[in-house]
Amino acid sequence: MIDKLQYIRYSEKAILIQWSSEIDERTLQNLLFYKKRIEIFYDKLIIEVISAYNSLLVYYSLAIEDFYSAVLELKSLYSSGFKNLKVKNRLWEIPVCYSPSLASDLENFASQKSLRIDEVITMHTAPLYKVYFIGFLPGFLYLGGLVDPLHLARKSTPSLQVKKGSVAIGGKQTGVYPIDSPGGWHVIGVCPLDFFDPKSDPCCFISPGDSVQFISIKEKEYNDIRLLVSNGVYLPESVIL
Repeated sequence: MIDKLQYIRYSEKAILIQWSSEIDERTLQNLLFYKKRIEIFYDKLIIEVISAYNSLLVYYSLAIEDFYSAVLELKSLYSSGFKNLKVKNRLWEIPVCYSPSLASDLENFASQKSLRIDEVITMHTAPLYKVYFIGFLPGFLYLGGLVDPLHLARKSTPSLQVKKGSVAIGGKQTGVYPIDSPGGWHVIGVCPLDFFDPKSDPCCFISPGDSVQFISIKEKEYNDIRLLVSNGVYLPESVIL
């Protein structure tokens, strides 16, 4: 492995493993393989391994008595490589309604970018977005792949309430608000799916490393899908990559 990783004592029961600050798909894949290796090797000795853009946070079930020995063991796992590991990633089709009547910032966003609304929709639905990690809010996907013409700095004054399902753009990123919350991103669409369900296992059906394709739908289809979701009878479509 060529990556130079940092191992930091995060708490008496946790170690933070950091990659370089550069964010790319190679780092993501490397990080997810390492996460899988740690989960398999330690099994019940760890509570959880949480991934972010360029880090893993390893929570142990007991206090770490010898930090340096624990780090040496982790380094040994990393240096052994990941040839026999397989991480199944999926491509998810996520329906989005880009109706100005539902998307509060769509018209203003298009105006600021000197684009027509249909151009915004075409550009936003074109890429295959990569899920780098899930955070900020439970079920909030940090997606990579937004095309340059749609980059726009966050609002100078955040909205006090952004509705659950709002599809928004902030800076170089796009994502879906999984719950009602304050937010400073520009809402350009709405999604009828639930990205966070505390009664499900896992709570979010999408995982880091998966890909997302936004599919444009009409307002009636949005309402129909939303009804099915509320009745628990709608399953998002996906394929294994």
